[in-house]
Amino acid sequence: MKLINIGFGNMVSAGRIVAIVSPESAPIKRVIQKAKEKDMLIDATYGRRSRAVLISDSEHVILSLLQPETVANRISYEEDDDGEDEDE
Repeated sequence: MKLINIGFGNMVSAGRIVAIVSPESAPIKRVIQKAKEKDMLIDATYGRRSRAVLISDSEHVILSLLQPETVANRISYEEDDDGEDEDE
């Protein structure tokens, strides 16, 4: 299980992430609101502006202050490291 830093030392499991999206659109804002109503929202922004919304396979919605591209790069970087470790 690989953990990805999503800001302020908060970590999520890379294998459980289904989507990483921007919070700007109305449909994503509705997803966030519904998750909040169902107590499935995890706010990891420490009161700052959300820049990425991570949706997990357990239907949890996670807010991060990092850009979606940054989170995606961290996930792909971790996957690249896995391949190198197996060859050694």
